[in-house]
Amino acid sequence: MTTSISPLGAITLPEGNAPDERSMRALFSQSLLHTQRILTRWRKHPTAIGQALIYPAIMLLMFRVVLGDSIDAKAVITGQRAIFGTVPMMAIVGAMSGASISAIALMTDQKIGLVSRFATLPMHRGADLLGRLTAEALRIAVTVGLMISMGYLLGFQFEKGWEAAIAMTLIPIGFGLSFTLALTALATASSGENIIGLAMVLTTLLMFFNTGFVPLMAYPQWLQPVVENQPVSCAINAMRALSDSRYIGDLSEPLIKSLLWSAGLLILAFRPAIKGYQNAAAK
Repeated sequence: MTTSISPLGAITLPEGNAPDERSMRALFSQSLLHTQRILTRWRKHPTAIGQALIYPAIMLLMFRVVLGDSIDAKAVITGQRAIFGTVPMMAIVGAMSGASISAIALMTDQKIGLVSRFATLPMHRGADLLGRLTAEALRIAVTVGLMISMGYLLGFQFEKGWEAAIAMTLIPIGFGLSFTLALTALATASSGENIIGLAMVLTTLLMFFNTGFVPLMAYPQWLQPVVENQPVSCAINAMRALSDSRYIGDLSEPLIKSLLWSAGLLILAFRPAIKGYQNAAAK
């Protein structure tokens, strides 16, 4: 940046070329800055992000050690191998648990006035929220990569080709972003802390009542329809169908169910999340 001095001694500054704060260019560039800000925060506070990454990895190892052999022993009856259920399960659970931590961080930013401070700056109103979602997408992708890498050490493989493998990794990312947006809407509500606590309890229940934990036939008959059609089970079944060559059934059914859950959650949470974030910025 250069300046020039006129003969009368006045300083002439060049005209700024910053994009209009309502433009898509501003949204894109400023959301990247917010993504970088959140990633830097995670780097300075490794405990929270470590919980989101290390906890699912440890749980995956524990499930394999404790339950893997007993479930695999029933493979002749169930037609399912445990590792092809636990890897998808912990990828989904990792995405959900990390979203809960991000929601708590959003409530903290709201309390200290950081969200409302951003609203006073000449920046796109959606940049902060989009930056948070972008950072979450990166975190979920790392979580999925870690789960798959550890799964390979325990016997997991992509047995249906790389096209199916790519589709499998996109399922937890899509579901995780939808879940993050839903928690964003809850976090900006008046009773956000209590609701987030209930959401974390729900995450724990979904982790233990799904088809990745034990085969569907192991649950009481009256509970099987609920377990089979809850969102985590649908995502696990879709990921299993895309990776396990022994999967019995039609791929389209669990895949469509999983996509419907993700899309439905996204549609339901989109407007409340935007409205809640606007209200948080106005406080």
